Amino acid sequence: MSTNSEPLEAGIEPITTPEATELSEAERRKRNIPVAVDRRRQNAAEKRRTSERRRLIDPTTCERDYSDDETEFMKAMERYKRENRRPFPTWSEVLEVLMSMGYRRVAEPTDLPGTKREPAPPKV
Repeated sequence: MSTNSEPLEAGIEPITTPEATELSEAERRKRNIPVAVDRRRQNAAEKRRTSERRRLIDPTTCERDYSDDETEFMKAMERYKRENRRPFPTWSEVLEVLMSMGYRRVAEPTDLPGTKREPAPPKV
């Protein structure tokens, strides 16, 4: 390709009008110029294929084995959310689901998991 200062052929000068410059820029954009390849996508796909991880793991379960009671409660909550179109139920609604499953307070409260409660003073 020749520069603007050199003649294209004997006796022919290049056009240097603004329209000609815009045209050459537009043509340049239409050329198929190779760009860098995103290797991350290829590496991620390869890792997924070769991984020994189980398929379709629900990230909310953290691959934990749940007891039958826990599984029943999770299914009841999912059913409640789906039937009532409530993706984020309130704590009152969670308590309603528990009550509908038959849970009632029948024992004295105990420490919450992971916390220690100070012993209550003796009753006089």
